[in-house]
Amino acid sequence: MATKSTAAERAPAAAEPGTLVLVCVAAWAVPGAAHWWLGRRQKGIVFLIALTAMFAIGLSFGGQLFAFELREPLGALAAVADIGLGVPWILAKVMGYGAGHVTAVTHEAGNTFLIVAGLLNSLVILDAFDIAMGRK
Repeated sequence: MATKSTAAERAPAAAEPGTLVLVCVAAWAVPGAAHWWLGRRQKGIVFLIALTAMFAIGLSFGGQLFAFELREPLGALAAVADIGLGVPWILAKVMGYGAGHVTAVTHEAGNTFLIVAGLLNSLVILDAFDIAMGRK
């Protein structure tokens, strides 16, 4: 007679702490990379395309990549959100994109796209962490 297994018995074992750090760094650096690494290939591709597209749309709308300045707390929070996208943010900063066009009609929409892309990648990082921990 077959015995029924509980969800705890079927769940994969949690990854080692060093692996968890690598998963989180990969998830931050390239949106969807950790999902790809963990075998969730479709999710990884969707995250890569969607978040990178949101970031590119934000830049094309004249959005600004905020600088982290403690004198301006809301700007600092926006900078943390922007940094959440990882390598696309680094490439945009190095290439001189994201200066923002304050006079553009779409400037605020561009800011919103940039900030939301970074915040959504933060959720993707948490999802990859949960998968690596064996919770999903």
